[in-house]
Order: sequence, then C-alpha cells, then structure tokens
Amino acid sequence: MKKNIYDTIVIGCGTAGIFAGYELKKLMPGMDILMLEQGKDIYHRLCPIVEKKVPSCINCNSCGIMNGFGGAGAFSDGKYNFTTQFGGWLNEYLDNGKIMELIEYVDAVNVSFGATLQRFSTNSPEAREISKRALSHDLHLLEAEVKHLGTENNKKILTKIYDYLSERVEISCESGVVSIEKDNDGYMVTLSNGKQAKCRYLIAAPGRSGAEWFASQCRKLGLQLINNQVDIGVRVELPARVFEGITDIVYESKFLYRTKQYGDLVRTFCMNPYGHVVSENVDGIITVNGHSYTDPAYRSENTNFAILVSNRFTKPFNEPYQYGKRIASLSNMLGGGILVQRFGDLIKGKRTNEHRMAQSFTKPTLKATPGDLSLVLTKRHLDNIIEMINALDKIAPGTANYDTLLYGVEVKFYSSRLLLNSEFETELPGFYAVGDGAGITRGLSQAAASGVHAARAIANRG
Repeated sequence: MKKNIYDTIVIGCGTAGIFAGYELKKLMPGMDILMLEQGKDIYHRLCPIVEKKVPSCINCNSCGIMNGFGGAGAFSDGKYNFTTQFGGWLNEYLDNGKIMELIEYVDAVNVSFGATLQRFSTNSPEAREISKRALSHDLHLLEAEVKHLGTENNKKILTKIYDYLSERVEISCESGVVSIEKDNDGYMVTLSNGKQAKCRYLIAAPGRSGAEWFASQCRKLGLQLINNQVDIGVRVELPARVFEGITDIVYESKFLYRTKQYGDLVRTFCMNPYGHVVSENVDGIITVNGHSYTDPAYRSENTNFAILVSNRFTKPFNEPYQYGKRIASLSNMLGGGILVQRFGDLIKGKRTNEHRMAQSFTKPTLKATPGDLSLVLTKRHLDNIIEMINALDKIAPGTANYDTLLYGVEVKFYSSRLLLNSEFETELPGFYAVGDGAGITRGLSQAAASGVHAARAIANRG
C-alpha cells in the first residue's frame, strides 16, 4: 500500500472485485481506490500441477488455482452464461431485465479486452429438440446462452484487464486482509503484514476461498447471516463422443433432475467438452474440478462434467461449509488427494485399483488414486448420483458405461449470505458485499454483474 487512507477499498480481486473496481474508476475517475488480493498478481499466478512440475497437489501456502488476481475463475475455462436461471440469486434483489442488462454490459467490457463474440444457445431448433428429448426422461435443460472463453484465452483477457486497472487504481496483491473494523464514518482493514488502511466505502468480494473468513468477520461486526447450501458430488469423465451430440449444439448443458428415490435435486455443472479434469485446493482440502481449451491442440478425447447433489440444512445445524469440507477430507485421507473409480466398479461394490484402472477404455486426464467412493460419500449422495447417471444415459447413451470415470469429491461451497439491500449494501452504511463470497452468486457473469451494480450505487452517492 502506498498510503493508509482511501475513498474506497475493494477486498478481493476475483471477478466481482475486478468489475467493481473497473466500474467505480470509470464512473468516478478522481476516486482513490485500493484493491486488495491475498494471492499473487496475474503474471505470477502459477500452479505446479498446471506447469507439470508435480503430479499432484503439494498444498502451496496460497493456492495458485484458487487465489490471485482473477480469482478462482482465472484458471477456469471461462464459461460466461447469459441467464438468470442459474449462476446465482441476483433475482432476489433485482428484476431479471436489470440483471441481463448488467450481464450484457460486462460481456461488452470483456469483448473490448479480447473475448470471443461466439455464443451457444438453447434456443436453436436443434437445442429445443434436445430439451424435448430430455423432458421425456424428466431431465430439465436450463435455458441460456453461453460463451466459452477457453482456459488459455480467459487468462489473456484477465491479463489485459489487470494491465488496464493497474494504471488507474492501486492494486496490492499478496495482501491478505486479517480483519475488518468499523471506524467512525468509514472502515479500517488490517492486513496480514500488520499494515492498516481506512476508507469511506468498503466493497467485500472475498470469493469462495475467503468464505469462512468473511463469515467470521461479519459475525464480529454483528451482521446477520443466512445459511446457504453446499453442493456435493463427483466429476464424471467419459469419451467426448458420448455427449458431442449435445455439447456441439449448446456446449454448456445444465440438466436438472429430481430423483425418484429421495426427491432430491441433482444437476450437471461445468461441462467441459474435450476437456481436462483438474484438482484445486480449498483451505487445504483438495477437491476436483474441470476445464477446457479453445485451441484444438490442447484438447483431450474426453468430456468431463460435475454431478452435484444440493444440500440445504435447517436448524440446529448451521455449518454447511464445514460439512462439505469434512466429506472432501475423507477423500484426501483415503487417496492422498483425489479418488477415481470406474462407474461399473461402483455399481458392483468393487474398489477400483491400479489393475482395474489399467483396463479402462476411458483414459483419465488427471492422475488420481484409484479407490472406492462409497467409503467417502454417503449412501444418499451415491444413490442420487447413480440415478442421475442412468437418466443421462437415456439421452446420451454411453454415460452409464462400465468405464465411465467418477472423480471425488467435487464440492461447491457457497458463503453464508448476508442481509443486503437492492444495492448489495449490508446493514452497515457504505459496506457492500458482492460475488460468490457474499453468497449471492456462483458464476462469472452474475459475480461480475454484482460488482458493477455495487460500484454504480457508490458512484450515485457521489
């Protein structure tokens, strides 16, 4: 930090924080803005696994996949969804038209920094036929347009945005915030190095990796928290040909299904045609994810996607975040990281071992430990996942093949949601919370939109 007093401080340089800072500086050129990020800048964000220096996670002090300028989305494959049907809960604060206006605005900014113009849609005749076929098996295809920025292009876009912002606002990376305090008519933040900074306006955009920390700060400040859900499941990997009749048309197909056995909601998430399965570190817990490139040279022969079971808890339990971490830690305990099991072995109650894995026709894109997911996930989770795979097999024959690979576990953590007004301002005047860290979004487009909306609210106050 160059000084200790600013007009506005933004905590977190993920998508929400980046677009809050961008919009605020655009509307208020004279405003003194500090953007704080616990991870490294975009040029120095590295993951030893991605760089192929190590075969599996080595628990870096700050995970290069999860933390740093660009947030958890920097190393994702950059799916940008144009919809209010999924990706967050902004429609509980704003009308759908306003949300779409914000999403389109953010896309225009991304395009100015090099994003593609190509969109995939569920509104084409071919996509509507897929939706009709899915409905006949009680699978519901969510409607949306989507852009695939690509893992490599996503980082290039973020690098250009970083260069643009760093010339206009102060960005301090490797500056984790330890505490937030009320300070007269504003706020004071204390960093891990002991330095402090004050501001009139504070925008908190801590992202998923800062969820627990932010919740603890909100409790200390006396702010009300609403319990959010946690989604738990597996990452499925199978030959790309199985789903290409769907992915070639809509690319990101999100199917919802309510299981017959339990009545639980199960969904597909983050589909990556010709993609790669990857691991990521969330507060020391290794979980699984996936991404894909736009450059054909980096494509695999497989498609991967998540199958997630939504868990929303009621009183007296109020620790969904911890619940998800405990299940993920079992996988880490048994496999030293990520477990992988063939679907056929799971059905037969057999543990996949190195010998059985070597027989698989589907070749894994992530080096994971062959094992038994039934020792990690609850019976209810597994029953739901198996039922969903069998349902998908009816619209994409081959999904339930013996050699379909299941990686575990995949967990999507959502922050406890704050009580916010329609401008995303907390009960404390001048203190705003946006993005996944505020528990109101769960994707790039809505996270960015929330940052823009909060910035505009501050700018309107002058």
